[in-house]
Amino acid sequence: MIKLRSISNKRYLVVLAVFVAAVSLQAFEPKSVSADKYDDQIKALQQQLDSYNAQAAELANQAQTLQSTVSSLRAEANAIQAQIDISQAKYNKLVADIAATEVRIKEDQDALGTTLADLYIDDQTTLIELLASSANLSDYLDKQEYRTAIKENLSASIDEIKILKTQLEKDKKDVERVLKDQNVAKDNLVAKQQEQQKLLNDTKGQEAAFQGLIGDSRAEIQKVREAQAAYFASLASSNSKNISAGDPNKGGYPTYLANAPQDSRVDNWGMYNRECVSYTAWKVYQSYKNMPYWGGRGNAWQWAFSGWKDGRGRKVFYNSGNWHTSNAESYGIPSGSTPKVGSVAVADATPNNPYGHVAWVEGISGSTIRISQYNWYVASLGGWGVYTEMTVNSSIFQRYIYFGEW
Repeated sequence: MIKLRSISNKRYLVVLAVFVAAVSLQAFEPKSVSADKYDDQIKALQQQLDSYNAQAAELANQAQTLQSTVSSLRAEANAIQAQIDISQAKYNKLVADIAATEVRIKEDQDALGTTLADLYIDDQTTLIELLASSANLSDYLDKQEYRTAIKENLSASIDEIKILKTQLEKDKKDVERVLKDQNVAKDNLVAKQQEQQKLLNDTKGQEAAFQGLIGDSRAEIQKVREAQAAYFASLASSNSKNISAGDPNKGGYPTYLANAPQDSRVDNWGMYNRECVSYTAWKVYQSYKNMPYWGGRGNAWQWAFSGWKDGRGRKVFYNSGNWHTSNAESYGIPSGSTPKVGSVAVADATPNNPYGHVAWVEGISGSTIRISQYNWYVASLGGWGVYTEMTVNSSIFQRYIYFGEW
């Protein structure tokens, strides 16, 4: 807890608390500075990675569209092939029918020739011979009618079959024309399909190339983060003079950190001095002696957040093109939405403040909490990088980390 200050400071804090309660959070946005000097390099690499991701996503969308087009063209070609198969079957049947008809014409012509020859022979028979060979006159007339009917029926059959053959040959030509048109249509579709398939293959190749660049960029970011962590570790080692409590009017923040220019030193936990994260890390250490080293991922929003849960039930947050697990979640430190005295209050990142904010919970009264912090802008106290205490609505913070329960 914070020790009592002078009467003038107490009065100032009361006035300040009333003032804070009457204004919105936006009036006190924490300073938008990165947690360490490597952030600019990481940010540039991240922007490059985001660009690669965007281009890969665009290519993936194009590939999906091209794949849909290829599939559609393939389906159309298959449908036309089915029509071609039907037309080909019709054509084959017509060829067979025409061949059968020609056989029938020949057979009927042969039969007609035989009949005509028989009739010719009968025509050479004299009337007296024909009558003599007939049982009676009625028989004679029947023979005459029979010969005439046979002749007429054969002639009609031949004419009918010739008409059928003519129709079949016409149908055959029609089917040939349909087959030709269908094959041309299919060839055109196949050509388009091959063209789209080539575009699809090229697009997938470009997407794969960008995926390779994405992998390279992520590896480069990881290298910078590792170098960042090593740098912080060395600075923390060199700065680990005396981290005993300093001025109680500044939350006990160590003197060598409080008196140095803002962002000129790195504390024992990898945070720049006189930032909200550095002060809060000190308070955790001072209270519980269990503050982890979070150099390299010390931005306030990374400490804890109220994001989605991943497949393993962990809280995750989307930032700068990637999903992140919070520092507290990674270390198994409990957190929740209820403030507790001695907990760390965490405000999520916002478009106006992409680094979030953390503060130390000194006390609770209903829906308000009393906090101590660094780097919450107050013009009358010098602006950025200063120590302040104030009472605010607990709803301006989304999560609370319970280091005391870890």
